[in-house]
Amino acid sequence: QVQLVESGGGLVQPGGSLTLSCVASGSSIYTMAWYRQAPGKQRELVATITRGGTTSYADSVKGRFTISRDFAKNWVYLQMNSLKPEDTAAYYCNEARSGSWGQGTQVTVSS
Repeated sequence: QVQLVESGGGLVQPGGSLTLSCVASGSSIYTMAWYRQAPGKQRELVATITRGGTTSYADSVKGRFTISRDFAKNWVYLQMNSLKPEDTAAYYCNEARSGSWGQGTQVTVSS
C-alpha cells in the first residue's frame, strides 16, 4: 500500500505561481499523477509522469504546469505558473498502480 501526502496549496493571485508537492511512502511508486476537483465538478486528470519520466498534460494546463519527480526521495511535484481563477480546485496526488490517493491540497486563485 502506498501512502501519499500532498502539500503546497494556498491562495494566489491570477498570474501567480505555486508548486505542489507529494511524498510517497510504503511501497514502490510507478506512474504518478495529479488530479483536481473543483466544487460541483468531476475530478479531472491534470498531469502524469511515468517511472521513465514521460509526461502528459491536460490541454487546459499545457504550457503552464510542469510535473516532475525525484525518484530517490519518492517526491512528485506540480509547478503551476500563470494561474487562472479556473484553476481553483482541490488537487490530489495519485499513484496509478496501487490506486492510492492523497488527502488533497486546496489551490485558490483569486484577486
